[in-house]
Amino acid sequence: MKRETFTRPSVALCGIALMIIGAAAHAADPEWTYPTVQGFGKIVVLPDATMQPSKDADYKVVFNLTAGGDADKVNPNLDRVARAVNLFTSAGVPLSHLHFVVVVHGPATPLTLDNEHYREKFRVDNPNVKLIGELAKAGVKVEVCGQALAHQSFPQNWVNPQVEIALAAITDVVILEQQGYILFPL
Repeated sequence: MKRETFTRPSVALCGIALMIIGAAAHAADPEWTYPTVQGFGKIVVLPDATMQPSKDADYKVVFNLTAGGDADKVNPNLDRVARAVNLFTSAGVPLSHLHFVVVVHGPATPLTLDNEHYREKFRVDNPNVKLIGELAKAGVKVEVCGQALAHQSFPQNWVNPQVEIALAAITDVVILEQQGYILFPL
């Protein structure tokens, strides 16, 4: 098999090409922003996008959050809820028109624990505590399924005080849908 050799000029040209590609990629980096939920749910503001939410409508959404994540990272689906808030508010929808409820259960249940008990269980601080606080400031209600807590042997007093304990995810999702909330599974 013939061995390829590279001359200095060809290596230099490859290096220059990589620098140009890197510069072009950097120039194309979007301008991320956090209009409402600070530090979470990054978005690109697109005022000229073809479909925009109405500033006068009310939006009722129940986010059914079941997917877990890495213990030392913010749950990516909870971050998507922050992104939804940021997208609507960037389009001019007032927070008073957003009626968002996050129902957490299944493998996602631990994200609702307070920092002390999360650290006891996973040996790291709960990276979701700050995000839950920011969502609360934006009027987003975060609930945890009481049945999921019991199934995972988490006492109710381990739950972050900014999280409400629901009878069950099953009942809350059904009740909220009857009240006109749109189901958004995560």
